[in-house]
Amino acid sequence: MELFLLLATFAGTLALGVPVAVCLGVASLAYIVAAGMPVVIIPQRMYAGMDVFVLLCIPGFILAGNLMNFGGITERIIRLANALVGWMRGGLAMANVADSMMFGGISGTAVADVAATGGVMIPGMVKSGYPPAFSAAITAASSTVGPMIPPSVPMIIVGALSGISVGKLFLAGAVPGIVMGVGMAITCYILAVRNNYPRHEWKGFRELFVAFFSAFWALAMTALIIGGLLTGIATPTETAIVASIYAFVVGAFVYRELPLSAIPKILIDSAISSAGILALVGFANVFGSILAAERIPQMIASAVLSITDNKYVVIILINILLLIVGMFMETIAALIILFVPLLTLATSVGIDPLHFATFAVLNLMIGLTTPPVGVCLFVACNIARIPLMPVVKAIVPFLISNIVVLLLVSYVPFFATWLPNTLMGE
Repeated sequence: MELFLLLATFAGTLALGVPVAVCLGVASLAYIVAAGMPVVIIPQRMYAGMDVFVLLCIPGFILAGNLMNFGGITERIIRLANALVGWMRGGLAMANVADSMMFGGISGTAVADVAATGGVMIPGMVKSGYPPAFSAAITAASSTVGPMIPPSVPMIIVGALSGISVGKLFLAGAVPGIVMGVGMAITCYILAVRNNYPRHEWKGFRELFVAFFSAFWALAMTALIIGGLLTGIATPTETAIVASIYAFVVGAFVYRELPLSAIPKILIDSAISSAGILALVGFANVFGSILAAERIPQMIASAVLSITDNKYVVIILINILLLIVGMFMETIAALIILFVPLLTLATSVGIDPLHFATFAVLNLMIGLTTPPVGVCLFVACNIARIPLMPVVKAIVPFLISNIVVLLLVSYVPFFATWLPNTLMGE
């Protein structure tokens, strides 16, 4: 009875549009009260969920991304992306993808990518002759590459939940992220040729070199993050702090576009974003501990294994489940609730934990661009000031491209495990 109340309360509040963190908290409270348990369990479990050292790097990476964004990074990365591929048919759309791949190495979140680059790319594409719906669709779709290419906030959450090395998780997402970007760029080119989308003139190698050196300090942050983790000089948390200091120095003294008067606002915005994520982590830990006490992970594993123990069938079942969940639930909440139960299932049929973590996160990234709760989709529509349905129709080819990549990563572990195992060992 208490379990039914837990799930019904969660589903009901979620259907009413209540924020996911509040849904988890209210559902957990309903269960605890109905079971006659002391309410003090909630703050205790919340604190236990947030008291994980690796989670400290989330505020650091969010702050670093905000500092670099205010410090002139967006315009420089867009200029470099245009110089690289803008001269091709549909080049501005491909530049949008390239921009997201480069910006992803700084922000670590898809929503930050849409918000930061969409305000520049969407109006620019529309002005150049691209349909507004297509412009919004490629901006939303390409943003999902960001959390796959390190640093990645979802990968940090996965590391905290599972104990898998965050450094290995960062590297595991790099190759799938690049493959996603290439797949969407190819899709852009096919659609551009079919619909005769515009292209810019080639501005020569001089513009390419100027654009590269202009964006060099911004791109170097990714090398700083990965280098610190690979060499073992710094932990993920220490790397995040170093990245924040680096972002401040570059924005304020190299690019000279980060006014000191903006620092308080950046700190406050970063604190609010970080607090929202950590509150979600805390409430989700309460909810997850209840599911664990009710043996839900074991029940899920047993139910699936009673149908089949074939690894390849289990992979497709997990993919279908996560794609559906991603349509309705925010990424971090979905990871905290489902990752450990599904990891138990995956390892029981011989799936490598690092491989599973990679395609699980990729699944939920795709969910950010699918209705009814596709956050990136809504942000892009808001920037473009157009209704949702035309953008949903325009994003379908990119969803198909990303699902093809998902299947590739799911069934060929090499894409996820080769880079981390090569650079950091088995």
